[in-house]
Amino acid sequence: MKAVTWQGRRHVAVTDEPDPRLEEPTDAIVRITSTAICGSDLHLYELFGPFLDRGDILGHESMGIVEAVGRDVVTLRPGDRVVVPFNIACGRCFMCRRGLQSQCETTQNDQYGTGASLFGYTKLYGQVPGGQAELLRVPLADENTIPVGTDLPDERYLFLSDILPTAWQAVEYTGLSEPSTLVVLGLGPVGQLAARIGVQRGHRVIGIDPVPERRAMAVRHGVEAWEGDDDVSRVIAHTQGRGADAVIDAVGLEAHGSPFAHAAHAVTAALPDALARPVMENTGVDRLAALHASVDMVRRGGTISISGVYVGDSDVMPMKTMFDKQLTLRMGQCNVKRWIDDLRPYAEADDDPLGLDDLVTHRAGLADAPDLYEKFQKKDDGCIKVVLQPS
Repeated sequence: MKAVTWQGRRHVAVTDEPDPRLEEPTDAIVRITSTAICGSDLHLYELFGPFLDRGDILGHESMGIVEAVGRDVVTLRPGDRVVVPFNIACGRCFMCRRGLQSQCETTQNDQYGTGASLFGYTKLYGQVPGGQAELLRVPLADENTIPVGTDLPDERYLFLSDILPTAWQAVEYTGLSEPSTLVVLGLGPVGQLAARIGVQRGHRVIGIDPVPERRAMAVRHGVEAWEGDDDVSRVIAHTQGRGADAVIDAVGLEAHGSPFAHAAHAVTAALPDALARPVMENTGVDRLAALHASVDMVRRGGTISISGVYVGDSDVMPMKTMFDKQLTLRMGQCNVKRWIDDLRPYAEADDDPLGLDDLVTHRAGLADAPDLYEKFQKKDDGCIKVVLQPS
């Protein structure tokens, strides 16, 4: 089969790989019809080389048609159309029963002290082959598939694999129960959807991003979109001097405006893997401009919801300010299956209330993946969301 594989920093390629096969009686094989490039894939493209091997298959936003199932699979049969959540979870353990599929105790990665395994996402999370490929082996397939209908196009369902539930969880974690002011930092795919969900819930949503195409897309969906110059002062000035009721950080570890951490990332990426791995695990730092801005622009007693990925264990945070302002922070990998019943009606609604038909800017086959990884990282050509169609 053809697959998108990691070959080195800023270097992915489409290569011939062995077809996956059923390895356990609970497995399924899915022929991928659509798969997306996620913003968190760009962290692999740029930074996570020490935890990748050349030839690792990337991708964790996928859907397709079931081709084969193991003898113990009970809810699927060949021909079913399914979305594949990016978490790999058992559905039965202590964590899964509490809706924390991203912390599944069956697939946790004890070697690195991390949560549930993920498709296509480094040794830290199981080094499981991903879905930017023609075929995908899905472990524990009864739990790790979402059967969907056949009448709607893939893109109405594809985002249930990651970015739509991630955005929903980000808004849920703000705890806003009445119309409020919500700031969304970063208007990439997750930020776009989080902002739209906020608008649907009656909030005043301010989205902040330096990229004009992202701001223009957000405005189409009722968001106040700002470029970001002096954004902290501007938010405070536009909220009676208090600050936003909640802030969603949809940016994460590679935020602009963090030159020291950016330099540290570059140095770490240049180290041999054997040296870089312990540096990243034990002394890593993130680019914290977005998170620090969140602390400054949220009101006292407000909430910061973090959906952007952070990995540093030596990050310096303004604890005095956070304590003094009595802030609440909620964060973490999305628990995809927890939110599917809430989200399916939005995906299937005739009027497309979250504008899922207005998110993808680039569609292509697998062969174009290397070029589109580069465009997405550089934000060239108005690139906001990429969908690849292997078949």
